[in-house]
Amino acid sequence: MYIKKNHLWIIMNKKDGLFEKHLRARNKLDYVLGKTRPEVDCILCSIVEGDPLVKNYIIHIDEIAVVSLNLYPYNPAQLLIFPIRHITDFRELNDNEILHISHLIKKSQDMITELYDPRGFNLGLNQGDCAGASIEHLHYHLVPRFKNELGYIDIIGKSRVIVEDINSIYEKLKQIAPKYFKKEQI
Repeated sequence: MYIKKNHLWIIMNKKDGLFEKHLRARNKLDYVLGKTRPEVDCILCSIVEGDPLVKNYIIHIDEIAVVSLNLYPYNPAQLLIFPIRHITDFRELNDNEILHISHLIKKSQDMITELYDPRGFNLGLNQGDCAGASIEHLHYHLVPRFKNELGYIDIIGKSRVIVEDINSIYEKLKQIAPKYFKKEQI
């Protein structure tokens, strides 16, 4: 059962383990089902090209790779880091791209730490649909993790809440990004 509250959907499901309620960003389900997904060949290539059909939260872009906010994050400041070159397999990356993207991941962790002080990070790469890849363009997920993630509201309220708006997060990250992504440092 879905209940709309403000700009969030609350999904009620008594048989879902620990969480009885899940708060979801508005339109995420429609996006997953393809109802609001833009009609483009590759969503990440469209972001790079500045396609007006695709929402763009680029924090940093250079000749090799992109750092962008994830439109539907697990946690505030979750980033996608991906090569500009359209590839689907990690083994297609050349050594320079691997080194460069690794450097961007490191700088992204520093930037997120300055703003949000997470206690850890998950870094993931889903390659292939059976591995959970929903976009056929190689990309890393950098997910900041916080000490209070499984806290009072998660357990007692059996709900998951992301408090900060993506536009607010984007503005904060965009403001300090030049400090971390200087050309001579990459």
